[in-house]
Amino acid sequence: MSPNEPGEPRTVEDLTKENQSLRKQLEKALSEIERLRKELEEALRALKRQAAPFSRRKPKKNPKKPGRKGGADYGERASRSVPEQVDQEIPVPLPPKSECCAAEVIYQETRSQYQEDIVRKTLTRRFDVEIGACGCCGRRVQGRHELQTSDALGAAQVQIGPEALALTTHLNKEMGISHARAARVLDLGYRLKVSRSALCQGMLRLGRKAKPTYEELRLAVRRSDVNWMDETGWRVTAQLWWLWACLSAEVTVYDILPGRGFEQAASILGADWEGWLHCDGWAVYNQFVNACHQSCLNHFRTRCLNLIETVSPGAAQFPQDVLELLQKALTLRDRYAAEEISAHGLAVATGKIEATMDTLLSKTYRTEANRRLAKHLRHEQSWLFTFLRCPGLDATNNAAEREMRPAVIMRKTWGGNRTGDGAEAQKTLMSVLRTCYRQGKDAFERIVQLLHSPVPIVLDIVPIGGSP
Repeated sequence: MSPNEPGEPRTVEDLTKENQSLRKQLEKALSEIERLRKELEEALRALKRQAAPFSRRKPKKNPKKPGRKGGADYGERASRSVPEQVDQEIPVPLPPKSECCAAEVIYQETRSQYQEDIVRKTLTRRFDVEIGACGCCGRRVQGRHELQTSDALGAAQVQIGPEALALTTHLNKEMGISHARAARVLDLGYRLKVSRSALCQGMLRLGRKAKPTYEELRLAVRRSDVNWMDETGWRVTAQLWWLWACLSAEVTVYDILPGRGFEQAASILGADWEGWLHCDGWAVYNQFVNACHQSCLNHFRTRCLNLIETVSPGAAQFPQDVLELLQKALTLRDRYAAEEISAHGLAVATGKIEATMDTLLSKTYRTEANRRLAKHLRHEQSWLFTFLRCPGLDATNNAAEREMRPAVIMRKTWGGNRTGDGAEAQKTLMSVLRTCYRQGKDAFERIVQLLHSPVPIVLDIVPIGGSP
């Protein structure tokens, strides 16, 4: 009978080894239980925390001192420029006696100080609209002034002016302030009394006027050779919908759709779109089979950092290796951009990085979290280093993430849209405002232009031709 066969008496040495092995396993399990207990307590405290809900869990070890640096490191000094136009001149004479000695004050010079302020005032216009009839067919005809925004009379004769509605649109669709608070701003700042429902109806009308521009912006992203896409949850009539963002170098288009699949993504770009697409690794984007992709490296870097903090030291080696390899790729990109290496050197180094990734993904990992990470990397492996093969492309989807951030803040403030019409106005006006902002054009002036126009127009924010 062999010593390992069942039924054979076990020696003291065997029992001692087994005891030591079980003790090590117990210590490891207890250590893991303690770590998980601390994370659970921290998560439960975070749920109840009232202040700073988005603060970092661990502050930096050596944070920079806030504010400007002193001395020569202060940087360029700047101040507000002198206004070109002065609306009111106010003389400020010297006091008859000085406060220090009560003596006569001797005049030396006059210097100017400027104060820029707002005027709390509502401007009311009355349009005396002449009404007549066609001398031939008898059809009703009425006049229209260039400052009017509507032909409505009777019950709708008192309307909100274009400047007030343009400001409300910025407050609501760009800054995320609710209709009720926007009405409060108009009351406090300009003494304009208006209900939140009136503002809501005004923005619905504005959304319809901006629709031709919005449709042209959608065509512009389809013409672009390089786009970024992202999506996030949104509420419409208290149901889960999805807010999509698609942007090119000059244009941002938002859409609010009832799903998160390829059908919704293709409704924006077109199923057969050809170009370079930056995305976050969501499997839906891979169905753009005619496009070249760049998966966001920041998503993988964040995932690796989280794994390093949560798994055991032995299991943390794989995400650590992946993190170092991704950082090496980003460094290589920067070196090529700084002309420190040639195109041939870039290609050779890229091949080595891809070979290293192949080696990492060819291994089998025992930890479930590492297996999931390896599976995701294998799925995106073809698109991890496109930015090295096509210099000039971004390595991340940060551009789309930035375009999503204002919408996410709005969602935290008031959740979403109560109606489908509200969602239509939301996506249309957000797209127009954000595109104006990115192009450095005055969105306020263009909204007023839309409201004044009696016929549909397309604003001058639609780029001509393809991407730059």
